[in-house]
Amino acid sequence: MSAIPYGRQDINQADIDAVVAVLHSDFLTQGPTVPAFEQAVADYCGAQHAVAVNSATSALHIACLALGVGKGDCVWTTPITFVASANCARYCGADVDFVDIDPHTYNMSVECLTEKLVRAEGEGNLPKVVIPVHMTGQPCDMASINKLSQKYGFKIIEDGAHAIGGKYRGEPIGSCSYSDITVFSFHPVKIITTGEGGMALTNDAELSKRMKLYSSHGIVSTVKDMMPKAPEEIWNYQQIDLGFNYRMTDIHAALGLSQMKRLDEFVIKRHAIANRYEDLLADLPVITPWQHPDSYSGFHLYVIRLKLDEIKKTQREVFSALHIAGIGANLHYIPVYRQPYYEQLGFNAGYCPEAERYYAEALSLPMFPMLINKELSYVTNVLSKCIC
Repeated sequence: MSAIPYGRQDINQADIDAVVAVLHSDFLTQGPTVPAFEQAVADYCGAQHAVAVNSATSALHIACLALGVGKGDCVWTTPITFVASANCARYCGADVDFVDIDPHTYNMSVECLTEKLVRAEGEGNLPKVVIPVHMTGQPCDMASINKLSQKYGFKIIEDGAHAIGGKYRGEPIGSCSYSDITVFSFHPVKIITTGEGGMALTNDAELSKRMKLYSSHGIVSTVKDMMPKAPEEIWNYQQIDLGFNYRMTDIHAALGLSQMKRLDEFVIKRHAIANRYEDLLADLPVITPWQHPDSYSGFHLYVIRLKLDEIKKTQREVFSALHIAGIGANLHYIPVYRQPYYEQLGFNAGYCPEAERYYAEALSLPMFPMLINKELSYVTNVLSKCIC
């Protein structure tokens, strides 16, 4: 059997045709396809504004900037996430801290967040922004986090990089009902792809305006946004702030716009694969993903935890055995504070005990819509032979 990656994009002829149409058009970038893609995602999620950019990392950065994050501020996030969820605050000159995870969902623990906020209030160092991450596509307990934000005065950026197509309490993730901004990723292994790309959604017109400004050099081109100049001078654009070249191209947006037509189909297929895994893994010494009844996951990832006290192999040995068999198992994630860059900032192993326990046991099995039963059986058979 050929190698099975942990994730893979699903590109059909309609996607290809959409991209080719843009290549034959007058606009490869800064044309009409990016706004159309933004509107499609905003409409799907029930958000009022959307800003498409070249990566979810860029979206997180401009979200922090729009909320005024800067030197002297602190941003809190979860340790079990990709490094971008923390790096975005560092780009702004802010400090970062981490809130331990819930042992069942692997999302930010509301209990730990509450305890940390109580301590921070007493010490006078409350966070400016909290970034909960919808790990694997399962939404965080946003209602509780939102309630804490009202009490302690912090802003919320939902990192939904794994989560487009999912729902929380019946509402699409990205509606921003419980947050100031939600960010999505369209990397090829994500639920839909633009090749590379990301998007920030908000219901706040001013935040949207700021994010658009920061995503395109800090430049404006409408008269009402420009600063007055001598009437005889030509000013067709002005840089009014320091921004970045984070724009998404129309080529990428065309792929995303086409992929949006199959978003629900992709998520349904991912749920079917998760259900099949659940059946195949039922008798093995592993913990399969638990789903909160308030959530409908996008199932970007399928993470199992090894019951190491019941098997004769280490996590590393199981990981290696799967790779030798051509199965692209992965680890999502090493706690961010364990990365050398963050260790140099003073974080040490053991800082978040539940995250450490997760890190020692977790493995991501292949999860993408084109997985077939034969491949799923192969993955679970190899895993079974390795650990039983």
